[in-house]
Amino acid sequence: GTVCSLGMLLVLFNWRPRLAVLAKCTSCPLPMADTLLLRRNKAQGLPHETPVIFFTCTATFFLLFFLTLVSFPRRQIFGDNIIDVPVKSYPQLLFEEVLNPFYMFQVFSIILWMSERYYYYAVCILIISFLSIAVSLYEIRKRLHVLCGLCYLEEECVSSVDLVPGDCVVIPSEGLLLPCDAALLAGECMVNESMLTGESVPVMKTPLPFSGGAYTPESQRRHTLFCGTHIIQAKGGCPGGKGAIAVVARFFTAKGDLVSSILYPQPLNFRFYKDAMKFLLFLGVLALIGTIYSVVMLYKSNTPWAELVIRSLDIVTIVVPPALPAAITTGTIYAQNRLKKKGVFCISPPRINISGKISLFCFDKTGTLTEEGLDVWGVKVVNGSGFDELVPDPRLLPDGPMLSGLASCHSVALLEGQPIGDPLELKMIESTGWVWATVYNTFLFFILAIVRRFPFSSTLQRMSVVTVGPGGGSACCFLKGSPEMVASYCVKESVPSQFTNTLREFASEGFRVLALAYRELDAQTDLSSLEREDIETEMRFLGLLVMKNQVKPESPGVISTLRQAQIRPVMVTGDNILTALNVAHACRMVLPHEQVFFVHASPPTVNSMASLRFHQGEGGTGTVSTQETMDILDLKYHLAINGKSFAVLCDHFPEYLPKILMRGTVYARMSPDQKTQLVKALQNLNYRVGMCGDGANDCGALRAADVGVSLSEAEASVASPFTSKTDNISCVPLLIREGRCSLVTSFSLFKYMALYSLIQFSSVVILYTVKTNLADLQFLFCDLFLVTLLAIVMGRGGPSDELHPQRPPASLLSVPLLCALLIHTLLLIVTQVSVLLITISQEWYIPLNSTRTGPQNLPNMEDTGVFDVSGFQYILMSIIVTKGYPYKKPLYYNGAILKEHLGKMYIL
Repeated sequence: GTVCSLGMLLVLFNWRPRLAVLAKCTSCPLPMADTLLLRRNKAQGLPHETPVIFFTCTATFFLLFFLTLVSFPRRQIFGDNIIDVPVKSYPQLLFEEVLNPFYMFQVFSIILWMSERYYYYAVCILIISFLSIAVSLYEIRKRLHVLCGLCYLEEECVSSVDLVPGDCVVIPSEGLLLPCDAALLAGECMVNESMLTGESVPVMKTPLPFSGGAYTPESQRRHTLFCGTHIIQAKGGCPGGKGAIAVVARFFTAKGDLVSSILYPQPLNFRFYKDAMKFLLFLGVLALIGTIYSVVMLYKSNTPWAELVIRSLDIVTIVVPPALPAAITTGTIYAQNRLKKKGVFCISPPRINISGKISLFCFDKTGTLTEEGLDVWGVKVVNGSGFDELVPDPRLLPDGPMLSGLASCHSVALLEGQPIGDPLELKMIESTGWVWATVYNTFLFFILAIVRRFPFSSTLQRMSVVTVGPGGGSACCFLKGSPEMVASYCVKESVPSQFTNTLREFASEGFRVLALAYRELDAQTDLSSLEREDIETEMRFLGLLVMKNQVKPESPGVISTLRQAQIRPVMVTGDNILTALNVAHACRMVLPHEQVFFVHASPPTVNSMASLRFHQGEGGTGTVSTQETMDILDLKYHLAINGKSFAVLCDHFPEYLPKILMRGTVYARMSPDQKTQLVKALQNLNYRVGMCGDGANDCGALRAADVGVSLSEAEASVASPFTSKTDNISCVPLLIREGRCSLVTSFSLFKYMALYSLIQFSSVVILYTVKTNLADLQFLFCDLFLVTLLAIVMGRGGPSDELHPQRPPASLLSVPLLCALLIHTLLLIVTQVSVLLITISQEWYIPLNSTRTGPQNLPNMEDTGVFDVSGFQYILMSIIVTKGYPYKKPLYYNGAILKEHLGKMYIL
């Protein structure tokens, strides 16, 4: 088959590996199989049919069998602990690149032009294609070498390649770059996970709890050290209080999944790219019609068969321009460079065009809409059955559990004498006036030492520590977290009766509120074996820590700009719903005259069914029964919902979910998984969703969104397609404006390249009719020095300074666009035919030699007339299709294209 098809069968199998499997193999039961074909799941970031991975069935069943044998070496089961990124040689890359359909078409075109003696043009295209392939190969090799450097790790004692699940590893006190996913068994580690999450604040990792239950790295993130992350410091796990001990947890690591997503990114579901392929198919049909017409006309003129075939096939290279794929990316390249100059970096250029269609943008609150740092506003201490007056400075508190809890309940660590950790906790400790120092494997706070730490989790919404006094006596447990969560773990008698009203009062004024609780432990308690469930029970409520979080000055203006542009802003946060609503008012996400309804969804119980209610206030007043009742209100309204109600809504009221999502503006107490779930639910409603955040809690949502923007200074390129070096959301309208400009430019260039091919197609067909054709240098001038340079400068126009309420179209096959192309094409053909007829009717007209055909009877007046008018048509079409307002700056701002037009008109 390969010989009969002249190698084209191998080319087809290279494009579609699945066809190669179907051609070489037959389906059979699994035990009899020699080859296993793994197909891609659409939810994963692998291409539709590549890479196809093959496993022999023998190896697969041996693997399953030997997993049960303890004596079998584990390394022979799992293989090497290495993320294998194959770096192919230049000949291999060249072979694969040349087999690309685009370059195959280029090769076909060059061979055809050589046979027609268009040597100048063919050589120029060959040089350009060679340079393009060389640059492409260099970039591919460079990227693969960078990924290899990212994946390869080597340690002093044992090669990281030899690690397998179950191995215990000792982490030195000075830390290291971790070569595997490992569960922490002993000691504490301060870890920089910015490479995976984009979170620049180091994270404290604590030992895995001894309680039963299945271990998964995703559910036990606070006890898992991930491959590729940098361990800054390890302590408390080895003799002398230095270092830590961990066990290799799994073979498929988070970093490996990351590298896989970089090598095989998730395909983009964008209509513009789909319509572009359909339009190319239409041009192919048009080329077929032109070829048939050329065959008929050349046959009538008694053209030799060899020349007839070559000149007929030449129509295909004219109608389907080889430079079309490169031309439509010009606008994206210019936009990417402009964004880079303004501190916005992009690792997925096709998403720039998608950002031009954004209709809804989600924002995290803390660190995104509001300042990262928090200022302590005061402390509200419990006194009997009520609260004392607000103490503005924690230093004024008497020695007692509340002051001790503020100083010790945190995940801050010392690195070379400097505290590192969450900015909120650093402010909290600073406000107490206490100092700390590292003593062996504990932190000493005057008379307190932290001996166990259970770090904060967004899902649990709390953290706890175990402390002891001098000599190991008077052990206490402190709990800190969201007030509602902390109160649920306290004995009811210790929670003040005005707890709810006090919390609502602070939250409605925009304060960030944390609660603290404590419990004394028995002297006989084995502190080393305590689990979280053992200490986080029957706590005594201590009071509230009130912190003020200021809205960033840029936030209100950006939100107003988005609303004026009909782009809906949404807040997704883990904070209290009333605090989030206060920030929404301050950011102008909710205007003063707009009503807010709170959504309360309760799960089913033994005695009641699941319920869904709408309230005009968080206190439960003004109940509105159904969503339909709310739709008849005259005033605009917003919905606010918390994470618990959102979960119940998804599970028990899915029919109401779309209606609530279309009105929801504030989503509070949302876990990281719920943020991702919300983004996907909005996408299912045909929203183009953007997400802007700054921390690890937003990582999943940033990846799931159509356009994810990380405000992190860290290596956040792996967490989101876009990274902004500015610490505010002013980059969002900039990105949308650049996206709209790039999308409109891509449209303009696509229409221009299509019209260019149609102009040249009509010119060649008209000249074929009179038994002549364009000359070699005329083709060269039109394609390279006229059209290509115009296409390059057309993309230089910058974005408009304002966001227009109407978004640009994304479909190339819309009726207005197709009608415009049809009308332009008819006018162009009529103009060329008119010029030809006018030329023939002149007294000075000299007829061409009808005994010759094609380039042999050049020069002649027919060719000159059609060529000149087509040159002016190329220039005029570049002006007509270059759309400016309201997405781009007017044409006169693009000085390069003005100079190009004047120069080309002068030459013609």
